Amino acid sequence: MVVSTDTDHLVEAARTASAAGDWATARDAWATVVSREPTAESLAGLADVLWWLGRTEESIRHHERAYSAFQRIGDPDNGAMIAVALYLINRVSLGNLAAARGWLARAARLVAENDLGPLEGWVRLAQAHDTADPLSAERLADRARVLARRFGDTDLDLCAISQLGAALVQQGNAEAGGRLLDEAMAAALAGEGTRPHTVVYTSCVLVRSCSRTADLEHVLQWVRAADDFERRYGNRHLYTTCRTSLGAVLFAAGDWAGAERELRAALELGASAEPAVCAEAIVWLALLRLAQGRLEEAERLLEGLDEVPAHNLIRGSLALARGDVAEARRFARRRVRAMGRPDLERSGGYHRGLDWLEQGSVLELLARVGDPPEAESAVQQLAHLASATGMEQLRALWLRATGILHADVPSLEGAVSLFTRLRLPLEAGRSRMALAAVLTGDDAIAEARAALATFETLGADRDANQAAARLRELGLVAARRGPAGLGELTQREREVLNLLGEGLSNRELAERLFLSRKTVERHVRNVLFKLGLRNRAEAAAYVVRHAGQIRSTS
Repeated sequence: MVVSTDTDHLVEAARTASAAGDWATARDAWATVVSREPTAESLAGLADVLWWLGRTEESIRHHERAYSAFQRIGDPDNGAMIAVALYLINRVSLGNLAAARGWLARAARLVAENDLGPLEGWVRLAQAHDTADPLSAERLADRARVLARRFGDTDLDLCAISQLGAALVQQGNAEAGGRLLDEAMAAALAGEGTRPHTVVYTSCVLVRSCSRTADLEHVLQWVRAADDFERRYGNRHLYTTCRTSLGAVLFAAGDWAGAERELRAALELGASAEPAVCAEAIVWLALLRLAQGRLEEAERLLEGLDEVPAHNLIRGSLALARGDVAEARRFARRRVRAMGRPDLERSGGYHRGLDWLEQGSVLELLARVGDPPEAESAVQQLAHLASATGMEQLRALWLRATGILHADVPSLEGAVSLFTRLRLPLEAGRSRMALAAVLTGDDAIAEARAALATFETLGADRDANQAAARLRELGLVAARRGPAGLGELTQREREVLNLLGEGLSNRELAERLFLSRKTVERHVRNVLFKLGLRNRAEAAAYVVRHAGQIRSTS
């Protein structure tokens, strides 16, 4: 706890602690200064430290107080920068678009009315971040970059390069955009900027852009590279955003245990710091549960998330999983209406401000459940979207939708090949199942068997049951391959295994099951031995992978 009574010394101590990422010391120092003399600088310093500590609401209040203080002393430069910060916090952390855009408009007005040329670039950067149009984002980010170089602002330059890369990725130019994202991230992590916020900005933009294209290796490499920064600065905003996007990529790539771990970490550590991002993590966790066949859990996770864009897509997929085609059609139509009509002249596809993969998934769902005219229209629009963006995953979705709608074997074979090359096993398996439904004889058997093996490896219980059912239709005895050793577990050991899947410690297990610690330790050893697992982490991954079969034997 800070004990000095010298205000100047406290300010210097707060600055030093902030530079070192010692947020607790910096908070105590700035708080003491604010309690004595709430100057604009001390309020801004405390607001920033509170943001780094993940205390978002408090940070906003102190940012607003700092803004008013800078306005009172006639300092529009710092007032404009505080307004930009308030835009980002409201937009990214809270998902409050009205407040975010209000502060962005205020920053733009301050810059224009006071001729603050050096700060115009930050306003243009924020506008690029905010716009739903990647072409506008590219133009605005490029303008920010020009201004950054004119006025020698390295932090703005790196952020603008990153935002420019994101705009190119969103337009479908992943190669050129990726190069810019890598450049900005490398320079920021090397310390080329003067503020650690630059690392947060470039990291989040890069990871989220890579997650759009399911670029697993790219995400993993940069998350590892940023680990040292995370350890030094302990930023919950960076952690939550990166882990949410990483969880999404791991889910798509078939590492469902890893996806579960990252999404749960994002939810646990970011609940107060990033509620808007946490909602996204919940959506991805619901998608994981849906893929595992745990439909009730997926539905529970979606409660209260009606305003999240992907809500209707997941609801529609849930309805289809339950065999309610009419309900699936209703949700798909609702989301397509919200997306609007395609603007082929300007964008070559659907609304540019929406996530490309979500758009493609919605259109594929409508192609499966819509009446013939709208199904055909959805396939055509999906083709336009894939062509406009150049995204191979969208092309694979289009091929599968075409194959299912027209029972076209070459299209389905193309989807299998493309999903396999993109290392998206669940989608490859589902494409094989679509092939198995169209083919007959040995060809159908081969595809259904391959799909079954994929689904059982992933832990996609419902899909695996469908593959086994198709094999039985083809005249084969297709018993599901149960997890090795599961049948040897006692009822109590199954209970322990399920709780290990929740990440509980031995103490927590003992409390939950009303057992002694020694008894719990014995059960854990038995579970690991019977299942051939080395540690608790492998047990947790086992539960994620085989959740459906574990429940069915309990």
